[in-house]
Formats: sequence, structure tokens, C-alpha cells
Amino acid sequence: MKTSVSCGKTGPFLHFSDQSEVGCRRIGLVACCLVAFLTHAAVAADNTPPEGFTALFNGVDLTGWKGLVATPPARAKMTAEQLANAQQKADEQMRAHWRVEDGVIVFDGKGSNLCTVKDYGNFELFVDWKILPKGDSGIYLRGSPQVQIWDADAHKEGSGGLYNNQKNPSQPICRADKVGEWNTFRIKMVGEKVWIWLNEQLVVDNVTMENYWERDKPIDPTGAIELQNHGNTLYFKNIYVRELP
Repeated sequence: MKTSVSCGKTGPFLHFSDQSEVGCRRIGLVACCLVAFLTHAAVAADNTPPEGFTALFNGVDLTGWKGLVATPPARAKMTAEQLANAQQKADEQMRAHWRVEDGVIVFDGKGSNLCTVKDYGNFELFVDWKILPKGDSGIYLRGSPQVQIWDADAHKEGSGGLYNNQKNPSQPICRADKVGEWNTFRIKMVGEKVWIWLNEQLVVDNVTMENYWERDKPIDPTGAIELQNHGNTLYFKNIYVRELP
């Protein structure tokens, strides 16, 4: 079989006619090269922030991230030396359970939260996530739980709600999950108010996020962004933040 490749306006075309087995091998090589090229282009596009945003994950390692040390009220009571020692232990545990594979942050379901080294106040955040069946996870805002992530087949209300709210709405407006696939959050936080889009659908609209750790106080003005999980393999990529006034 004889095979040739030509390019049109929409891309390459493959043409077949009878010849030898060598031709088959050649087209196989061309196809493999094309797949490799497209795969490389897709990977290169990941973890590249849009204009005005900063990538919190560089696609290579966990630079800019740290392990979780206790709760915000408990950390506030630590001396500098106590905090440094606790952080060293938390980072060791973090590195044992969070890793990077092919441009994706992977959590093995053990250990504790992955936290940004930097604290944030008002911000807009994009993050892609994927979770396995029966998984349960979340994203902490300013160190407080949480924007809910879970398997929407097991929880029909879907992901995106402010799960730990008691006085204010805790469930999403609608179910917008792509079960078993990559999902995208866009999260905006200004003061105590939060807006969340899941796969471009508004699921939380101007809702007060409560302080889980100290219910009688408003949420802290600044804090870490944290990736959390309850005993299930979890995947994150394309994590971008833009600080707001």
C-alpha cells in the first residue's frame, strides 16, 4: 500500500494506494509523530496563565506550596520556633503524599492539605480538578473550608457549594459537574462574599462564606488557598490566581 500525506486548509490529509508494507510503516510513523506533536501542544498549553493571572502551579513541581500546619487559630498561638518546626514536619508529610505527574498535581488520598505559601485576600481563582468515584474533596479559601468537590453521582446536588456554611446558603444553585472528567472552577472572593462558576455555570452567587474555625467571627481577611481531600485520589492542574483590590 502506498501512502502520502498532504496538507489542506484544515490540516493534514492521508492518501492511500497499493504498494508495499514499507508504506504502512511510514504512515504509522507519520501518525505517531502527529499524535506526539498534538499531545505536546496540549501539555504545553496547560499551566500557562491567562493575561493578568499568576500560575500557582508551574506544571513541574510543588514550588510555592507547603504542608498544612494545624488550624489558623492554633497557628496564631505558636511561637516562631514552634511554627518553623511544625512546618518542617508538615512539608515532609506533604511531599510523601502530593506529587506531580505529567503536568498534574496528584494526591494519593493520605496525609493533609496542600497550601499556598502565600496568603491571599481578595482574589479570582481558576482551577481544574478531577475526582474518582465516591471521592470527597474541597478548596479552602483563606484557610477556611470549603468550596465542595465530590463525585456528583453520589451527591446529586453537585460540587461548588460552600459546604460548611450554617447561616448562609451551603449548596450550589445547580448541578454542573462533569462526572469522571476534568472540571473547571472559577472562584471570586471579595471580603466575605464568594461567587463560584463550575464549568462556566454560576453555582454560588454573592454568598457570605462563614468562618468555620471561629463561628462568632467573620472569615479572616487573608489566608492560604488550600487543596483538600478525604482519602481519595485527586487531580489538579491549571491553577491561576489574580489578586483583587
